[in-house]
Amino acid sequence: MTEQNPAGISAETLIRLSAAQLADKLAAGEVTAVEATQAYLDRIAAVDGQVNAFLHVNAEEALAVAAEVDAIRAAGGAEAEALHYLAGVPIAVKDLIVTIGQPTTAGSKILEGWHSPYDATVVERLRAAKMPILGKTNLDEFAMGSSTEHSAYGPTRNPWDLDRIPGGSGGGSAAAVAAFEAPLALGTDTGGSIRQPGAVTGTVGVKPTYGSVSRYGAIAMASSLDQIGPVTRTVLDSALLHQVIGGHDPRDSTSLPEPLADLVAAAKTGNVEGLRIGIIKELHGEGYQAGVENRFNDALELLKEAGAEIVEVSCPNFQYALGAYYLIMPSEASSNLAKFDGVRYGLRVLPEEGPMTIERVMGATRAAGFGDEVKRRIILGTYALSAGYYDAYYGSAQKVRTLVQRDFDAAFTQADVLISPTAPTTAFPLGEKLDDPLAMYLNDVATIPANLAGVPGLSLPGGLADEDGLPVGIQLLAPAREDARLYRVGAVLESLLEAKWGGPLLAQAPDLAAAGTLETQEAK
Repeated sequence: MTEQNPAGISAETLIRLSAAQLADKLAAGEVTAVEATQAYLDRIAAVDGQVNAFLHVNAEEALAVAAEVDAIRAAGGAEAEALHYLAGVPIAVKDLIVTIGQPTTAGSKILEGWHSPYDATVVERLRAAKMPILGKTNLDEFAMGSSTEHSAYGPTRNPWDLDRIPGGSGGGSAAAVAAFEAPLALGTDTGGSIRQPGAVTGTVGVKPTYGSVSRYGAIAMASSLDQIGPVTRTVLDSALLHQVIGGHDPRDSTSLPEPLADLVAAAKTGNVEGLRIGIIKELHGEGYQAGVENRFNDALELLKEAGAEIVEVSCPNFQYALGAYYLIMPSEASSNLAKFDGVRYGLRVLPEEGPMTIERVMGATRAAGFGDEVKRRIILGTYALSAGYYDAYYGSAQKVRTLVQRDFDAAFTQADVLISPTAPTTAFPLGEKLDDPLAMYLNDVATIPANLAGVPGLSLPGGLADEDGLPVGIQLLAPAREDARLYRVGAVLESLLEAKWGGPLLAQAPDLAAAGTLETQEAK
């Protein structure tokens, strides 16, 4: 990737720009949208055989949208002035979000090759902003996992170390951004599926306030927990993308009626003077990797030096959040996934013998189409909802959810923003926890409470762990509807950390093109 555009910006430099930097160069005419989009498509072609971040690449449509943006800019006038700031900036979309013209598989064989007849609301908003969609990214099947090893199309690998996981379920989106295959991506977060991949890949991931971004067109796993959000390289880029996709949608019954605050302005505020930042007693210390704790303590010290007041808060019911989540989420998933029956759409498998009833077709289809983790959660959820067990399991879990929400309410009377490590460890080796579901579930211990309460959370790179030199994530949490507060604190902490580390941490990621060729995944 050595060719240069007329402005003298090499493709290697181009793909390493933040989305905001690229948008500025597009607006100034220093580079065209076609050049930028092609640079990313070339990068995908060069390294995705190693990373497996993409399940589908949308080259023809992406270049057509980029060419349209260039033509509008070249013509000038009112239409050019009306272009969105991010017009021409490419983006990748998690393959749980439906798109016209591309397959949407949810990482499952049961939807292999399926094309949606409509766009998700967030995709409509990307198209309205004329952002070229590079393709669809890999994920744990139906977003069930913390490592992207449960995809039916092979695991995604972490660009920092190709033998390690990129987090999950949205490891494809995080790895694509970390590997410079896309400047921006969309993910979904049910228990940490944007934030935990962000932590282990050195990217920024945001779970917006529940209801502030439409879920219309996101294939549901757990409807009361799911939330679409941005995956980016900088806090400002997340604010820019969040502003595009957020806001009320009448097609989503859980959509909040009020418009978003000015998130971009918040990310440019640059001040935490006098802000109270609460350390969550239950979300650090014992059980957290030493290198993770060290970087967390570094972040606290930097915020204190910047004028923030650091206080400790206790959220005692957070210790039960993991257990409650793994009853509520499978229960909702077992209900939501009932529609994949081999009758209406998707895979259909006929029983080899016996009567050809709908029940037998459904059984054969689901047995062949769903992976082990999806089956495990469907069985658990169906059991928790069954007669005689509903109150003992699902009902009790919902009571715990209320207690977690009350813990947040109490904590936010003592602090404006809460802080914790995003994940207890750095990225672990592929295969290490694949056969131990409980160990895998523990990766979400710090991220799950936000989903149970519906509050917004942001993870940003906090440095590199001493033991392994891998990224550590710092999580910020704010009250519901106060997403702007996250961007304000996140942007300040990001700038303080970059000053400490001498630049963006992502720039230290290895050059995958020179890292040698790994075997392309069999299912790719």
